[in-house]
Amino acid sequence: MLGPTAAGKSEVALRLAEEIGGELISVDSMQVYRRMDIGTAKPTAADRERVPHHGIDLVDPAQEFSVADFQTHARSVLEHSDGPVVIAGGSGLHFRAVVDPLQFRPHDDEVRALVEQLSDEEARSRLLEIDPSAVDYLDINNPRRVIRALEVARLTGETPTARSATSEYQDLSAYRPLFPFRAVALDAGESQSDRVEQRLASMVAAGLLDEVAGLADNLGRTARQAVGYKELLPVIAGEMTIEAGIEEARLATMRLVKRQRTYFRRDPRLTWLAWSEDPEERYRAACAALRSRG
Repeated sequence: MLGPTAAGKSEVALRLAEEIGGELISVDSMQVYRRMDIGTAKPTAADRERVPHHGIDLVDPAQEFSVADFQTHARSVLEHSDGPVVIAGGSGLHFRAVVDPLQFRPHDDEVRALVEQLSDEEARSRLLEIDPSAVDYLDINNPRRVIRALEVARLTGETPTARSATSEYQDLSAYRPLFPFRAVALDAGESQSDRVEQRLASMVAAGLLDEVAGLADNLGRTARQAVGYKELLPVIAGEMTIEAGIEEARLATMRLVKRQRTYFRRDPRLTWLAWSEDPEERYRAACAALRSRG
């Protein structure tokens, strides 16, 4: 059984995995980094003793850990697990990398560096020169995706239009998974803003600023972009007040929540559940929805 959950995922996923005798895979893109504990809201040591957890504390923050790396790790867990597995998370791309036939094209640091020297407009023009129909299959207003498309084209010759003709693309577009699963998502709705503010305040009280300060010199390119860490690094450097940094972190978190919700909302395989302030009611609703999908 696989069940990704959105807001309020931790307690529902943990209890579900515990009661069915399963394991849990976290598809949070930043929980893979060691010592990034408070800011990523990692499960506690006590929680990890209750249920085997995967996808957590895999590499040091200075290292890069791609979605492809995560896919290899998570699928190995699924392959070797003797019982049910609950998937809980955060990152829609990481979730799809586990359950869907998503293949990752090669990467080359030198080629990427050359492409990144282009301005956004130059990059778009180069892509449209080699693939005039790319606009039909790629958000060409997203610089990161345009750069990646150019990198892949230089390395493999494959363009976004060519990729759209593959069975992989067709299966992904139709949300055809590699194996059957049941999934629910909890939507905090109008209470999301208050929950984000409360959660951030609790993180600060738990020592988030000290955690960021201790990691500041050891954060790699990806880990440095983690929401909460990125916004508080200027505070640690003395370039911003604590109050301003916390407000930036709050706004960044809200933007992330919106992006995640939009991404997951596209997936027709998820059953969305209205938020309840009662944890027991959330759990019962999730169990009922998963049973109904069985």
